[in-house]
Amino acid sequence: MDLSQVIRMLTNLLCLVFFVAKSEGRELDSNYVTCGSLVKLLNTRHNVRLHSHDVKYGSGSGQQSVTGVDSADDSNSYWRIRGKPDVICQRGSPIQCGQQIRITHMTTGRNLHSHHFSSPLSNNQEVSAFGENGEGDDLDVWMVQCGNTYWDRDDSVRFKHVGTDAFLSVTGEQYGHPIRGQREVHGMHSANYHNYWKVMEGVFIQPSNEPLRHDEL
Repeated sequence: MDLSQVIRMLTNLLCLVFFVAKSEGRELDSNYVTCGSLVKLLNTRHNVRLHSHDVKYGSGSGQQSVTGVDSADDSNSYWRIRGKPDVICQRGSPIQCGQQIRITHMTTGRNLHSHHFSSPLSNNQEVSAFGENGEGDDLDVWMVQCGNTYWDRDDSVRFKHVGTDAFLSVTGEQYGHPIRGQREVHGMHSANYHNYWKVMEGVFIQPSNEPLRHDEL
C-alpha cells in the first residue's frame, strides 16, 4: 500500500470516527441510501459483505480483485455511493430506484467495475475494482434495481451493470491463497436470489450534511 492510499484510508477512517453517532427520532426520509453515503453491502443469500483490497487477479483483467467476506468488521468492505460520471449527484439526496451510480472502494479509491473477462472460479463475468482516485471509465456504472421510488436501507436490491447487463452476484465459490476463504463476486445475466444485496453498516449523508449511523460500525 503506497503513501497516498494510507493517507486516503486514514482520512476516511477519521471521518467515520468523527461523524458516526446514533440518531434518534429519525424522519421517514432519513431511511434512504443517499449520495455520498459510505456503506457495507451484504449479499443476502450467502451472508458475505462486498470487499476489496490491493490484491490483483492472477488471470483475466489483472485488475484489483473484488470478493465477499464473512467478517462484519473489516474496513476494506466500505464503499461510497456516488453519481455516474458527468452527472451531479447532490450530496445527501436519496438514490432513486433505477438510478445509475458508481460504487467506490473507500480504501483504494477504485470503482466497482465489470467487463467481458471471465471470473476465475465460476467462469461468470469478472467484477473488479478499477480506476484511480475515484475516476475510471463508463464500465464503472451500475443501476440500482429496487421496488419503490427510492433505495430504502431496509430493502434488498440488485445492482445491474449498465455496460453489460450483468447483475452483481455471489454463488459461493471460495478462493485459496492469498485470500483464502473469501468468496468470488462476479456478474450473472440472470436475475435470481444470488444477486440481492442489503445495506448493513454505514454512514448516511443527509442534505443537512449531518450523517446518520445504521447499525454498528
